[in-house]
Amino acid sequence: MATFDEGFKGAIPSILVVLGVAMAAPIVLPAVASVSRPLAKTLIKGYLALAETVKEYAAEAGENISDLLAECKAEHAAEMAAAARAAKDKS
Repeated sequence: MATFDEGFKGAIPSILVVLGVAMAAPIVLPAVASVSRPLAKTLIKGYLALAETVKEYAAEAGENISDLLAECKAEHAAEMAAAARAAKDKS
């Protein structure tokens, strides 16, 4: 059966890394925060601009599809009316 000391054999390096990170955090985090905040704002602004552009393109595409649908309906109605007149003239 494993002893108490054998259970901590692989944990010592991990504990040292955690302690090192904890000691460096007060120094590193403010520096990272001062750089990451402007970067995050820039990314968010870019996302908002992209979202607005996508909205505009989607609206334009929707209008084009609506126009195409209206044209097809009008042509179909004209074809059906012409077919009905042709059938009436034959009889």
